[in-house]
Amino acid sequence: MEHGHDMPGMGGMGGMAPPPPMNMAGTMQHHEMMMMHMTFFWGKSTEILFSGWPGSSDKRPHMYFVALLFVFVLSILVEWLSHCQLMKPGSNHVAAGLVQTLLHALRVGLAYMVMLAIMSFNGGVFLAAVAGHTLGFLFFGSRVFKRTQNPAKTSDLPPSSC
Repeated sequence: MEHGHDMPGMGGMGGMAPPPPMNMAGTMQHHEMMMMHMTFFWGKSTEILFSGWPGSSDKRPHMYFVALLFVFVLSILVEWLSHCQLMKPGSNHVAAGLVQTLLHALRVGLAYMVMLAIMSFNGGVFLAAVAGHTLGFLFFGSRVFKRTQNPAKTSDLPPSSC
């Protein structure tokens, strides 16, 4: 007797889960499933930017702190690029435009890397990114360390639009 208990999209399999995927050789692929957090969490066992990095805190506990330092430095670099003045007045307009474009691409790329690191939802990574941006702004964007009081031009790049 057929009662129609098949789930939609299961192709008449009676509600059973589909078999594991096969690779090109016809053998089953077994992937290690890593849980992805969707809320902030605290802990050293996380993946940041690259698969398997910084790795398990049991095997290499110092690598988590290296990852935090990496995100911190990336954040400082984003702030430096946002406030640096590398081009001299009177330089060739075409060359200056190309330099500005390259600096902008670098700044956006680094900012996206910081954003992707934060998307690990690790509280330590979030705090490292905020601390890096804060310290970078203090050194390069605020008036604390400015030599001149000329606010006309503060950067070679326009402000970042987040």
